[in-house]
Amino acid sequence: MPELPEVETVMRGLSPVWLGERFTRVTLHRGDLRRPFPDGLGQRLTGAIVTGCRRRAKYGLVDTDRGDTMILHLGMSGRMRVDPDEIGKHDHVVFETGNGRVVAFNDARRFGSLDLVATADVDAHPLLAGIGPEPLGPDFGAAMLAVAFKGRLAPAKALLLDQRIVAGLGNIYVCEALFKAGIHPARAGGTVPAIKLKRLAEAVPAVLMDAISAGGSSLRDHAAPDGTLGYFQKTFCVYGREGEACPKCGTTIARIVQSGRSSFFCPKDQR
Repeated sequence: MPELPEVETVMRGLSPVWLGERFTRVTLHRGDLRRPFPDGLGQRLTGAIVTGCRRRAKYGLVDTDRGDTMILHLGMSGRMRVDPDEIGKHDHVVFETGNGRVVAFNDARRFGSLDLVATADVDAHPLLAGIGPEPLGPDFGAAMLAVAFKGRLAPAKALLLDQRIVAGLGNIYVCEALFKAGIHPARAGGTVPAIKLKRLAEAVPAVLMDAISAGGSSLRDHAAPDGTLGYFQKTFCVYGREGEACPKCGTTIARIVQSGRSSFFCPKDQR
């Protein structure tokens, strides 16, 4: 599933295509993806001018001059294809704008979603209500992590993946950030010392910014709207590198399974 850097890459790619433009036609080739589309989605968007393309957690938000915001989730395999040569069978929603551009929401597995809500009510929508601070925003830091981790028996990795604590983090970037901070993924959150929480508060945004600069990680389906693949996977320190040498100390990278997800770490450097 696309994580924060991949969604950020997609929204940055859509912004120059959509921002300030009018949707002249929105065509739905089916009535649902993960769940049914909102009633009248195509009609409500047709004629609207895009006033914002932004991200919240793992969701893309497209604001319009009608006071509506489209909430976009890419699911497992969703892609936004700009000016495709042809519309294929998995291009389930097609957006046309007044500048002659075409964007197709392509989703082979159909785990993505589109919702349309009043912009004023976006933060209270069930998909976004209760989500924690953005890791690239001013509310994220060592003090916030200290409060969230205090007294917790849950593993550090599980706490970071909890969207109520931090928004948008997923398995890949949590593994990489924990490595940089020297924290074992299974260590109880309440036992992580302050010095390592400080390192973690620095590692999380650093990893995310590096990933965004690289266009995200293209492991399966992710690509920018122009079709460009991300290449951050080429610089992974631990994720997916079980049995290989740690880039810091040469120790063999290990893997454990936590809540059904693989965690990769260096047994020597992460305690």
